[in-house]
Amino acid sequence: MGNYLSSTDAQLREMLHEIGISSLADLYAKVPAHLILKDGPAIPEGKSELEVRQILTGMSEENKVFPVIFRGAGAYRHYIPAIVDTVVSKETFLTAYTPYQAEISQGILQSIFEYQTMICELTGMSISNASVYDGATAAAEAAAMCRDKKRSKTLVSAAVHPDVIETVRTYCWAAGHEMELIPVGDGKTDLAALEAMMDETVSGVYLAQPNYYGLLEDMVKAGEIIHQNGARFIMGINPIAAAILKTPGECRADIAVGEGQPLGIHLGFGGPYLGFMAATEELVRKLPGRIVGETRDTEGKRAFVLTLQAREQHIRREKASSNICSNQALCAMTAAVYMASMGPEGIKETARQCMAKAHYLAAELDAAGFKRVHKGEFFHEFVTTSPVPAETLMKHLEDHGILGGLPVEEGILWCATEMNRKQDMDRLIKVMKEVGK
Repeated sequence: MGNYLSSTDAQLREMLHEIGISSLADLYAKVPAHLILKDGPAIPEGKSELEVRQILTGMSEENKVFPVIFRGAGAYRHYIPAIVDTVVSKETFLTAYTPYQAEISQGILQSIFEYQTMICELTGMSISNASVYDGATAAAEAAAMCRDKKRSKTLVSAAVHPDVIETVRTYCWAAGHEMELIPVGDGKTDLAALEAMMDETVSGVYLAQPNYYGLLEDMVKAGEIIHQNGARFIMGINPIAAAILKTPGECRADIAVGEGQPLGIHLGFGGPYLGFMAATEELVRKLPGRIVGETRDTEGKRAFVLTLQAREQHIRREKASSNICSNQALCAMTAAVYMASMGPEGIKETARQCMAKAHYLAAELDAAGFKRVHKGEFFHEFVTTSPVPAETLMKHLEDHGILGGLPVEEGILWCATEMNRKQDMDRLIKVMKEVGK
C-alpha cells in the first residue's frame, strides 16, 4: 500500500514498534517460508489483448471437463436453468457491490431481501443474513455466535466434512477457545458420546444433515441432548436435501448453516461459493454480516434498507465478535434466482431424483462387488468398499470421460444427482468391471 498511502520511515518504525515487531517481514512470520516470494513475483512485460487471449485460451484447454460426474463431497453438479445465468450476468447485478446507499441501491437490496426470505423458508428459521463466504465459514461463524463468558467450548461431529472441521478449528484456535470432535459410530455421530461430552462449558454443537458420508443423522434426538444441557444446536444442511427432509426449524436447531453452491452455482475449482446462515429470532443481533429489511419511505412506498449490521467490524469494532464485513452478493443473487425459477416443487423434485438415483447406483455397485461401508438411510452420497485400488479405478474411469467417486479412508465416496442418467450409471458399472478383469 506504500504506493497509495505514503508514510515516512520514521512513521513506519513507529507503527512497527507500536505492534511489537521490528520489520515488515515479521508480519509474515507465521507464513511458511516456501510460500514467501523473497524477490517478488516474476511478472513479465505487458502483452497485447490478442496475446493475452491466446495464452489464456491455451491454459483453459488444459482443463478437463467431465461429461459424467459421480463425485460430490461438498460441491455438486446440478441442473441450472438458463434464466439463472441470464439474470445474474446483467451488468447492473454483476458490477454492483455493497449497497451502502440505500436510496440508490433498491434493486440490490431487494435481491438480497428475497434471498434471505427464501433461505428462511428453506430452513424453517426466522431470520437469515445476507450470506458469508462459504459453508465452512458459516459453520465457524455460527460457533462464534454461541459463545459467551460462561460457555466457550464448541463440539463438532467427526462425521462433518473435513474442511468444515478444520475451518471451525482454526476459528476456535484464533479466538483462544476449545473445540472437540464427537466420535463417529458406523458413519454417524455417536449420540451417546455426545451426551457424555456435554457439560456447562459447551456453548454450541455442530452436526451436518446429511453428513460427510451421505448418511442421515437423528437430528431431533441430537437437538434434545444439546438443549437439555443448555447449549445451542447448529445444524449444517445440504439445501437441496432440505427440501424433502425435516427442516432445521422442525429439528429445533438454533442456527442453520450450509454451502449454497447447489443452488444454481456452477462447479468451480475453489469457488466462489456461498455460505448461508439462518437462525431463531432470539439470535438476530448475533448474526454476522448484514440483514436487509423491508420498510416504507417518507411517501409510504415499499423500500429496502440495511436493517442490521451490528456485529461488523466498522460498527462498535472494539466489541465485535466477527470480522465478516462483506458478503457473497452475486452468489446470493444466483441462489435467489435459482430458487425462484425452480420453485418449491422444482427443488423437491430435484431432491427426490437425487435420492432415487443414488439408491439405484448403490444397488448396482453392490451387485458389482462394491459394498456399502455404512448402514442406515442416505440422501445422494454413500461410501463403498473397493475390490481394486481406488486410484487405479479412478484413473480408468477418467480415461472414459467419467469422474468417479472420491477416494476416502473408508473406501470411495460416491454421489448421484438428477444429472446422472440411468445409462450413465450403467456405463459406469460396465467400465468399472473392466478394471477387475
